[in-house]
Amino acid sequence: MAIPLEDKFNDIVGKAMRGLQLSDSQVAQKSGAEADAIQGLRSGDWNEATARKVAPALGLGAEALAASGNESWAPQPVTVDGLAQFNTPYEDMTVNSYLAWDPATRDAVAFDTGADASDMLDLIAEKKLQVKYILLTHTHGDHIFDLDRLKSKTGAPAFVGDREPLEGAESFAPGRSWTVGSLKIESRLTWGHSKGGITFVIRGLARPVAVVGDAVFAGSMGGGGISYADALRTNREEIITLPDETIIAPGHGPLTTVGEEKQHNPFFS
Repeated sequence: MAIPLEDKFNDIVGKAMRGLQLSDSQVAQKSGAEADAIQGLRSGDWNEATARKVAPALGLGAEALAASGNESWAPQPVTVDGLAQFNTPYEDMTVNSYLAWDPATRDAVAFDTGADASDMLDLIAEKKLQVKYILLTHTHGDHIFDLDRLKSKTGAPAFVGDREPLEGAESFAPGRSWTVGSLKIESRLTWGHSKGGITFVIRGLARPVAVVGDAVFAGSMGGGGISYADALRTNREEIITLPDETIIAPGHGPLTTVGEEKQHNPFFS
């Protein structure tokens, strides 16, 4: 069953307005749209004309925002041998975790845990994988909820970016890399949603993969809880500059690609 998009048009508009610290009336002044119509947009009342007016004032791509509101786009399904996505419920949402492995050596690496690592552990057993490392994109609770059990069952050490130290995980400075069989994994700082968010770029599979946590979603991005400006900047510098064929493995929602996001994500199109 396909995983739905994480954000709708109103989530996108709300994240941009909060990030830019703009009120309905301020956006109205900048865009020429009515403040009541902007409030309606934020509340989930789709109006394409209003959306197209406010998009430039919020630094959003109008065509991509319209596609979100019209529900006319979703990323094409992507798969690659040696990568598995796990989607588990957490409170009122679902969260992703990932497993990557060298099909020849069976050496593997886990990215986050989601709310429940059971399906990941089942696949590890089924494919007879040896997990060498557990790499954490950030320390929000939904992404690390089952860390103790995953560490215990696999015997693998966990690593986390040094801006978000966590008991039970070794801190590292962004730029560190790991080798797992034929896979090379590079860490990049993509902060702003969280204090020290990390993107892990995997090379050695049929296509490059970027495990991005909550930095980027298909058609959206994580909210700028720490710094909206830095979230936008680091996403553009460290993720959107990757080759178009790169698979983006987000913390919520379906897999996508850099090429798709450059065309269809309102924050980057």
